[in-house]
Amino acid sequence: MSALNTAPCKSPADLQERVAAALFREAEAIANRATKVTEEEDSRALRYLERKLDDFLTSRRTGFLLMTALLAFIFWLTLVGTNYPSEALARLFSWGEKQILAFLGGLNAPLWLQGILVEGIYRTVSWVVAVMLPPMAIFFSLFALLEDVGYLPRVAFNLDRLFRATGAHGKQALTMAMGFGCNAVGVTACRIIEAPRERLLAILTNVFTPCNGRLPTLMALAALFAGGGLAASLLLCALVLGGCAITLGVCYLLSRTFLKGLPSYFVLELPPFRKPQVGRVLLRSLLDRTALVLVRAVTVAAPAGALLWVLSASGLAAKAAAALDPLARVMGLDGFILLAFVLGWPANEIVLPVLLACYLSAGTMVEAESLAGLKAVLEEHGWTHLTALCYMLFSLLHFPCGTTLVTIYRETGSLRWVCWAVLIPLATACLACTLVAQLARALGLVTSLFT
Repeated sequence: MSALNTAPCKSPADLQERVAAALFREAEAIANRATKVTEEEDSRALRYLERKLDDFLTSRRTGFLLMTALLAFIFWLTLVGTNYPSEALARLFSWGEKQILAFLGGLNAPLWLQGILVEGIYRTVSWVVAVMLPPMAIFFSLFALLEDVGYLPRVAFNLDRLFRATGAHGKQALTMAMGFGCNAVGVTACRIIEAPRERLLAILTNVFTPCNGRLPTLMALAALFAGGGLAASLLLCALVLGGCAITLGVCYLLSRTFLKGLPSYFVLELPPFRKPQVGRVLLRSLLDRTALVLVRAVTVAAPAGALLWVLSASGLAAKAAAALDPLARVMGLDGFILLAFVLGWPANEIVLPVLLACYLSAGTMVEAESLAGLKAVLEEHGWTHLTALCYMLFSLLHFPCGTTLVTIYRETGSLRWVCWAVLIPLATACLACTLVAQLARALGLVTSLFT
């Protein structure tokens, strides 16, 4: 085996790095002795180009800058491409609502049944589909193309040193990428981390990656209150990077308190770049990610909409919101917003529709054709730019959805870790919103935070 560097080790992590480097050099030497490769000139040129591209993509100077630029570009394309299909779906659902009401009226259906079916179930489901489907289809298709071309392992390579510095494992970057699709999937992906301590770190912090249930809402609010286009994409990029920073910060705190230990070394051999199979990737993204997630969201949204209509019609929703309002105001929110997050616990996709139903009288969901009037509805109920920012922060950082919590219990086998998985992000979300709200109010930025 290749000789190790005989200089004194500065730390156990330094020793791990030297051992890993020696193993890699020995494996490379064995491969060179056992294989013979005949190369054409164009193949050598291509390999040289790939090495130079890797140097650029994984450089400490340019790697993170390029990651940020690509993320902002993907968000920009998603925001620009979402408007027209969302409006078309909204008009379609509005037409469908009129047909359903006419049909129920022809049957002389009682008003309470019409309320549950149309104002509760139908409008909630239509909101989820109209708001979620276009951005999911665009964002996940673009993300899948980056994955297919071989860029995501370069992202993991760039983030490895940051995770090791916080006491976590470099593979956590890959589980975070899976969390963009679904946090439950990201939690399951933590199985690739062998060490139990580091796997727990990844499981407990995967929620800080915005999943498909939160991204469409974040996109909608960013477009409304940041003016759309480049400003909205930069805001979304800042939120995602902020989630990554909080992930690193929480990992650092946990690895130095009740999850102490040294990080194990992560050796990643970068795969070659591949020409993306665009048709196959897009089809897989639409079927495996967008369609399945949408079906799950609709399945949860339908009964939730019916329950919310009953709670609002009986006045229970207003009373619960009034009880939560003092705490919410401290965090730059209101009682209805906190209530919406509680009622939206089964699935993040329904939080915004639930909130709108709470705002409008007797649980009536805003009609699908009034998507363009969402900003007016929110401003009518006292929203400012600060409210929008605090809502986005709370949505980014709050407790996992029901599906993710069930997955955490399945992976850890312990209710203790499920409780921590709720308490850690909830405390983080409350603290972050409180700090931002109080700072903005002290500086007089309540109504002009993004203008």
